[in-house]
Amino acid sequence: MMYLDNSATTKPFPEVLQSFMKVANDYFGNPSSLHGLGMQAERLLTQAREQIARLLEVKPTEVIFTSGGTEGNNLAIKGVAWQHQQRGRHIITTTIEHPSVTEACKQLEQLGFQVTYVPVDERGIVSPTHIEQALRDDTILVSVMHVNNEVGSIQPIEQIGMLLKKYPKVLFHVDGVQGAAKVPLHLKRANVDLYTISAHKFHGLKGAGVLYVREGVRLSPLLSGGAQEMQLRSGTENVAAIVAMAKALRLSVEKYHEASARLEEMKRALIERLQAIEDIVVHTPFEQSAPHIIHFSLEGVKSETFVHELEKQHVYVSTTSACSSRKKVPSKTLLAMGVEKPRAERSIRISLSYEQQMEHISIIVEAIKRAYERLKIVARGTK
Repeated sequence: MMYLDNSATTKPFPEVLQSFMKVANDYFGNPSSLHGLGMQAERLLTQAREQIARLLEVKPTEVIFTSGGTEGNNLAIKGVAWQHQQRGRHIITTTIEHPSVTEACKQLEQLGFQVTYVPVDERGIVSPTHIEQALRDDTILVSVMHVNNEVGSIQPIEQIGMLLKKYPKVLFHVDGVQGAAKVPLHLKRANVDLYTISAHKFHGLKGAGVLYVREGVRLSPLLSGGAQEMQLRSGTENVAAIVAMAKALRLSVEKYHEASARLEEMKRALIERLQAIEDIVVHTPFEQSAPHIIHFSLEGVKSETFVHELEKQHVYVSTTSACSSRKKVPSKTLLAMGVEKPRAERSIRISLSYEQQMEHISIIVEAIKRAYERLKIVARGTK
């Protein structure tokens, strides 16, 4: 089996599963309880928070545990909106954000907020100048993803963060779900106020994530209850999944240092081999893109049909993002990049992990060629 849908989710590391089972079985107490079992769980929660803070190079008190990327993005965007609506009701984001950002913004628009969706260029990259031009006196938040989940383009987060230093009343949120442990980002140097990660994107378990909230940033909570997580996210913490997430992040960061150059080399080789195939267009930019995502489109073949044809060879890829792949709509990111709708409807995403090796490239490309040729023969026969 060749699993190439790691942007949708990753297979948990064996050590991560072991940690989860150990904590879930032996340290099942509620971390808010006063008895010994509760205090054991609380200590594990504190240790996980400290470990994640070290890996992100932030303070433990700036690490808020969530259920994943969607909750983290909603808490960041809506939390800023509710908290600062008396000062302003204008938000800036881009045309290529994940649905958990764009849908949150659309909800706020229905409630009277105004959102500016800044366009991207043909590489899928937003211009810091265009972000600055969109700023208004009533702007309260800029939200820009670090790595695009469809084509892998890396956004100029550091440059945007530096320009926003001139506008201290504007908060800066970064959706880091596709970038964490794959593309380095120093949150403090980049002037990031809010940063979202999700455990299952770096070989942790689904249902756990982190929202980094810079010290001094005020948010209005989305959930009312027991005031856990610095009073920002009520609800009993999933201690086992959080401990597992801390281990997954540590292991993934170690893998990055060991294998990021190889992954980058694999991406480049795969892009070159795909570009050599007739009627395939690669949309991932060769430069300024993450090492694990390659996005291309096919001529004359439906993307969902191609996914299932490739699956017959036990090679697993996806169409657009996992959150929208079942809706059979064209890639929002490709449309924003200026790609024509018919081609945007036939796009395929390959997303690698550190488990893949250079010798897998030939296997992947040959499987793609076989599947594509087979479907073209079928298409010709039905005309």
